[in-house]
Amino acid sequence: MTLALRYAARSDVGLVRNDNQDSAYAGPNLLVVADGMGGHAGGDIASSLAIAALAPLDSTEHGPEEALADLEHTVEQARQDLVHASEVDPELSGMGTTVTALLRSGNTLAMAHLGDSRAYLLRDGSLNQVTIDHTFVQHLVDTGRISPDEAETHPQRNVVMRVLGDFDVDLTPDMSVREARAGDRWLLCSDGLSGFVPIDQITQVLAECESPEEAADLLITLAMTSASTDNITVVVADVVDSETEPSTVSQVVGAAADGTRAELTRHDDGAGGAGAVEAPGDGGDDEEEDDDVRPSPRRRPWIGMIVTVLVLAAVGFGGWWAYGWTQEQFYVGVADGQVAVFQGIPQDAGPLTLSHPVELTGTPVDELPAYWTERLDGTIRASSLDEAVERADRLIDEALPTPTPTPSPSASASPSPSPSPSPSPTKKSGAGGGNGGSGNGGARA
Repeated sequence: MTLALRYAARSDVGLVRNDNQDSAYAGPNLLVVADGMGGHAGGDIASSLAIAALAPLDSTEHGPEEALADLEHTVEQARQDLVHASEVDPELSGMGTTVTALLRSGNTLAMAHLGDSRAYLLRDGSLNQVTIDHTFVQHLVDTGRISPDEAETHPQRNVVMRVLGDFDVDLTPDMSVREARAGDRWLLCSDGLSGFVPIDQITQVLAECESPEEAADLLITLAMTSASTDNITVVVADVVDSETEPSTVSQVVGAAADGTRAELTRHDDGAGGAGAVEAPGDGGDDEEEDDDVRPSPRRRPWIGMIVTVLVLAAVGFGGWWAYGWTQEQFYVGVADGQVAVFQGIPQDAGPLTLSHPVELTGTPVDELPAYWTERLDGTIRASSLDEAVERADRLIDEALPTPTPTPSPSASASPSPSPSPSPSPTKKSGAGGGNGGSGNGGARA
């Protein structure tokens, strides 16, 4: 049996962020999700460059033996493209992106993975996460310091340790080969979905939706209603018999769909594999455009704008329900140079500021490592003040090293003729132990 793919790609800027730093590509032989590093200049450019480098792989020229090597080589080429872009424009220095890609060759799938974008496989009604997150929190799980359940709500769950970037460090991707089976359904997604929508809901959508298009649209909607604070990108693909009308038109979404960011070119395989690109929502036009990839319009934060309009309307007409909802939300941010807890949401509605600091932790931001301060952008959310304070405390505990107590003079030391009093070893030891038990040690138990 000859297998093929039927797929759909979707991306949305989400409710909070102003720019979409995610990119995705879906074609007859290639599926990719790339999540540009948030908090770094050029995250959208990084993900676009990754898609631009990988897109030409979407052909039938790769044999099962060559596909894995070709994919790994192209990921490295994408890294070099990021390095070159940073050399040309120093303001882009530090940009990076996750990469999760599947390259089909016959009845096999070569996979490359870097970062915390995920690949899931639904087979025989069971959904399994195929990739392993390259994150600080996953490291804590692997080393037994926190449980998988704690990882789901950990404040640093999005701190990525391995990405495709312009760094001098050689971070090779996880490479593997998978069997493709008719009836399989694959999901590639950024953490704007996986970090906010429960896995049982994702499973239900993938199992019950008839088409990849329906599943992709519903997953984006679920992420929105789950108050995702990140960009949201999904690729859903079914493995089908090639005689059952597989997809033939490639799709580019997210930042890579903006033609000003990166010019994507395709190499037609000469066998009618994939020559055109479809912008989702354009009516499904199958008109071909030779070798050029046609970008789709960038999706705008329309839901966020609706929230703003509702708040303004509420103020204007005396109905404060919308504003009241925002004041039931909390997040961790920066105020007066300190880690602080804010009440509200990190947005403004015209002249109206929808948040204000309610508690300062006393921890200066400049004492924290850079990759922790990047998380203080309003993305650490909570539904109560107590929960927000707890998340702020956990962030500080993880970020700051545990101080090593200075040992007191040993009780067994030779008696000193000096009558000067000295601190009680028991009291000092007890104080230090208490801090350790309620601080880092307790949080990591």
